[in-house]
Amino acid sequence: MKLGFVSAILAELSFEEVIDFAAQENYSCVEIMCWPKGKAERRYAGVTHIDVDNLDDSKLEYIKDYIKKKGVTISGLGYYPNPLDPDKEKSNFYINHIKKVIDAAHLLEINLINTFIGRDKSKNVDDNFERFKKVWPPIIDYAKDKGVKVAIENCPMYFTNDEWPSGVNLAFSPVIWEKMFDFVDSSNFGLNYDPSHLIWQRIDYIRPIYEFKNRIFHVHIKDAKILEDNLKRVGILATPLEYHLPKLPGLGDVNWSKFFSALTDINYDGPVCVEVEDRSYEGSIEMKKNALRQSRNYLNQFLSS
Repeated sequence: MKLGFVSAILAELSFEEVIDFAAQENYSCVEIMCWPKGKAERRYAGVTHIDVDNLDDSKLEYIKDYIKKKGVTISGLGYYPNPLDPDKEKSNFYINHIKKVIDAAHLLEINLINTFIGRDKSKNVDDNFERFKKVWPPIIDYAKDKGVKVAIENCPMYFTNDEWPSGVNLAFSPVIWEKMFDFVDSSNFGLNYDPSHLIWQRIDYIRPIYEFKNRIFHVHIKDAKILEDNLKRVGILATPLEYHLPKLPGLGDVNWSKFFSALTDINYDGPVCVEVEDRSYEGSIEMKKNALRQSRNYLNQFLSS
């Protein structure tokens, strides 16, 4: 497995500075954020370390040469919008940008992008799935034609009141993944697997590794800490940040020994990228860097050097 991190946490840094930091701190790879330039829609969004709207031949060669010189690979290109947004203009914009990210992954010979399915938060799962059946097959066909895999992160995107009542990413549970993959049965369509989102939903986060072993293209390493006293007071119908916290690996409730044991059982040898969303480490750029150093030190016990 290749240890990496998600570049969103280092939004203040340039592409070169992110890659330099990875090389200095013995990270093998980085998931590079490719949001359109402009105002962020939410925390950890709007980060542009590669601008796919302005990639010409010279920039493509520069990026390839830079990462080769530094001995760091790009695990995938990341862009996490809501392609099923009920606003058709927004939805079309997001879909078109996903295709630009696919194009960039092809041209950079990375051949993997990470994103969300999206969701209309006002509609139920079945109604959203009907929309999924119209929107997503053409995207996966487009990616297949480019030789690019699409990995869907399993985050429900339901944390705050503006995402109420059901979140803005349909792909939040194994039952839904199975339904998605049955409908779009393509080897280019899979998961960016993050156990932390299953923890607070009270879903088994080990069993799906075996069930979907051929669909796990990329892994996010983030922990989650259930605040049991809060949960007893607010209940499961509260917005999830009222009863859990995203944490660095080793500081929450994920059993990382069992998690990595399962990954080795299925012979997973792809990227495992630390995603820092622990607010205790966000006070400064140096604290964010220390979060990545601490995560690396903890995870090295599970990975060969």
